[in-house]
Amino acid sequence: MVQCIEVNRMVDEASFNGFHAKILVWCLLITIIDGCDLTVTGIALPSIMQQMGVSASTAGLMASSSLFGMMFGSIFLGALSEKIGRRWTISICIFLFSVFTAGAGFTGEPLSFSVLRFIAGLGIGGVMPNVIAQMTEYAPKKIRSLLTTVMYSGYAIGGVVAAVLGKVLIAEHGWQAVFIAAGPPVLLIPFVLKSMPESLSYLVARRDDRRLRAVVRRLQPGIRLEQRLDFRVSEEDRAVGVAVARLFQEGRGMSTVIFWIAIFNGLFMVYSLSTWLTKLMAMSGYSLGSALSFAIAMNIGAYVGGIGGGWLADKLHIKWVLVAMYALGSIFLCLMTVKVSTELLYVIIGAVGACSTGAQIVAYSYCGQFYPMPIRSTGVGVAVGVGRLGAIVAPPLIGQIVALKLPLEQNFLLIAAAGMLAAIALAFIDHSRSASNEQGIAALKAPPPAPVVRGHASD
Repeated sequence: MVQCIEVNRMVDEASFNGFHAKILVWCLLITIIDGCDLTVTGIALPSIMQQMGVSASTAGLMASSSLFGMMFGSIFLGALSEKIGRRWTISICIFLFSVFTAGAGFTGEPLSFSVLRFIAGLGIGGVMPNVIAQMTEYAPKKIRSLLTTVMYSGYAIGGVVAAVLGKVLIAEHGWQAVFIAAGPPVLLIPFVLKSMPESLSYLVARRDDRRLRAVVRRLQPGIRLEQRLDFRVSEEDRAVGVAVARLFQEGRGMSTVIFWIAIFNGLFMVYSLSTWLTKLMAMSGYSLGSALSFAIAMNIGAYVGGIGGGWLADKLHIKWVLVAMYALGSIFLCLMTVKVSTELLYVIIGAVGACSTGAQIVAYSYCGQFYPMPIRSTGVGVAVGVGRLGAIVAPPLIGQIVALKLPLEQNFLLIAAAGMLAAIALAFIDHSRSASNEQGIAALKAPPPAPVVRGHASD
């Protein structure tokens, strides 16, 4: 007898257990570190400008150096996992963003700082599509959006950690200290390689029955496995053709381009704020400590928005939840141009974080669910890589506006416009082409019962 197991259907129907929790904890921890390493430049930017004596325009270009790296990292390291496996790709990314972020703390001039931040950006950008794909691939369908957004909300926690480190370390030890503190996570690599499961699509493609058996037992404890097994994925999740080309096949072409446009504008909004919020609030008359507190409020809001948005996406329609979040983010950014009490300003900035970074977290989850399993890392990686141009453009553009000493309101209105464009673009996504939607339709058409495991005679 040969026992046939559709692994993706088993994942969809699994109940959350310790195996899922371990994947969630690992991906969350990696994302926290990634978020800290990413936002540390914005936290330290006023001190870097003062010590290096650089203009706002130059500082914007320095901040963009890591974003250039992230663009290439998202595209190439996102696809690399389909060649060498997701555990090794994630480990390479951890090495890059830990070692080279720490190295930037030993520089004293803009060029060497920018080069090291570019290399660190390769890892920062490369790890994101891989952890998103990992969590999406293993999460039970009924809580997939929630688990993915909880995991990637670690980015917001990392932003809080970076701001807290800035408040504690910069005044006493200088801006370099917060960069050097990014080095120790490189020690996690052996534990990631040992403890994190490999990508399901990678294991199925290579017919690695030993590790697939172990995964199945963790997904469904107590399952009885025959000696001979045939691990399969559903028809829509079978890898056929070049991964990048498949992003434009089966009616996904227009939605693929729309994801790029939406993520471009969303990242423009996120990185404008993460890079320049501290400086803009300081220019508004707030002390450095108060400005850093605003950054903490924004990242706390991002964490709440990411998890709340993920929960709503599982209960309602993820596409329209996302459209509403981006639109509200633009409205709250416009409210930042109105004079209000400091207490209310904290609330508004928290809401901005919830509907900008929080919305971006939900967007990554939606993008991950949109593509079938074999091209999931590639789909997210290319979307984020192309969209990363928005993150690259944001810091120097806002830096130019700051250098012109125009009214601060113009900065916030420009950022708000990007959020509204993201909302409009996402409204035109063809959700009927989403892999998760097609799997649901296939499940409804399947003859009952639809067992995950079945036996038949061997040929």
